[in-house]
Amino acid sequence: MKTKHTLLEGSIWKGILIFALPILLGQVFQQLYNTADAWIVGQYRSQDEYAAVTSTGSVVFLLVGFFGGISVGAGVVISRYYGAKDTAQLRKSIHTTILFGFFSGLLLSAIGVSFTPTLLRWMGTPEEVLPYSVEYFRFYFMGVLATSMYNLSMGILRAVGDSKHPLYYLIISSVINIALDWLFIGVFDWGVWAAALATTISQFVSMLLCLIQLFRVQEVYRLSWKELRVDWGLLKEVIRYGLPSGIQNSIISFANVIVQTNINSFGRETMSGCGTFAKLEGFAFLPVTCFTMALTTFVSQNLGARQYDRTKMGVRFGLSCGVIMAEVVGVLMLLFAEPLMELFIKNDPGAVAVGVKQVKVEALFFCCLSLSHCIAAILRGAGKPMIPMFVMLGCWCVLRVLYIQTMVPLVQESWVIFSAYPLTWTASSIIYLIYYFKSDWLHGFEKKLASREA
Repeated sequence: MKTKHTLLEGSIWKGILIFALPILLGQVFQQLYNTADAWIVGQYRSQDEYAAVTSTGSVVFLLVGFFGGISVGAGVVISRYYGAKDTAQLRKSIHTTILFGFFSGLLLSAIGVSFTPTLLRWMGTPEEVLPYSVEYFRFYFMGVLATSMYNLSMGILRAVGDSKHPLYYLIISSVINIALDWLFIGVFDWGVWAAALATTISQFVSMLLCLIQLFRVQEVYRLSWKELRVDWGLLKEVIRYGLPSGIQNSIISFANVIVQTNINSFGRETMSGCGTFAKLEGFAFLPVTCFTMALTTFVSQNLGARQYDRTKMGVRFGLSCGVIMAEVVGVLMLLFAEPLMELFIKNDPGAVAVGVKQVKVEALFFCCLSLSHCIAAILRGAGKPMIPMFVMLGCWCVLRVLYIQTMVPLVQESWVIFSAYPLTWTASSIIYLIYYFKSDWLHGFEKKLASREA
């Protein structure tokens, strides 16, 4: 008989890899999806328009990150009930999550469209770039409802161990996005807003595909129109697990907006170089992303099933893979920094030089970035979301902002901003390692579960 490999049974390393590899491939397409806008705008439009597109990440995540954190909480709750085979609570949590995503997406779209100019001016966006940034952001935020619904639907599928269908939908939406980018900008010669329109259309396609799958699947997690209602007790549970991650995402994003404001003060070349590095770093972050998602789901499912030894073994494997893969990618980025930057901004040597400098400062510290995210994911899966929140806020927000706000006026060089990242990644890694080895994070969960049942 063929051995079944899932997160709950069979070979641990095969189960995690089978779950994580589709996520990795999906993240590759997601990054292509995000990078296509910048690359095509860089080929066909002005340097100011390119700077507008590449400098958008921190503001987008400032508004989207909070609800992304809540979706992490939803995934933990759903994984826990799925692992415990509690069908009634599983179904209630899934339907509650879908409704939450719908209403939060509407709210986020309204906020983003309304306050885009204010945010961009507050960040000190150069006047020559500002009009393009405003039009790009407004069209982007028109599609945030689809982004919110897609991410939560994808999170539900992954929480129950299905990482393949989200991959298929990402491939389809990525192809649509790239094709529309080329059509709207390369053929029709529309402005930078058309890149955001292409993203919005492709996001709606991926959202619809995910929802169709959830309504059609013949499993216990199938969606039903009749059951679409909010269970306030479960919503409180989702928020309890997800709120720390949401607050963490928002405050760190706020800190990164301050960082972006300092980057903007160095002018368009620095904006373009740093924005291009951010796109490349997104690819380097892929191993981290797929293993953090896999680790959170693995830990949550196996703790729900009370498989504590299996949890420990899976955690060791996931940590090792995440750290090693991230560092290998960092070394490759360092070796090929200049040609990679020139893929986007070949005719802007000043911006290329800025991007290469940032690679040299940060790339070899991707191991610390990965370690921090992996341990944070483990703790969230174990029902301890407050620890990652406090560590990330202390290191990636307070320490990072204090360092930049103190050092940039003293040493007015862009490398000072870049150095803040490896400094804060290293600090958070040290704190996480101390907590991981000294605390009773695993058996603390076991004791808590036993006391509740008593």
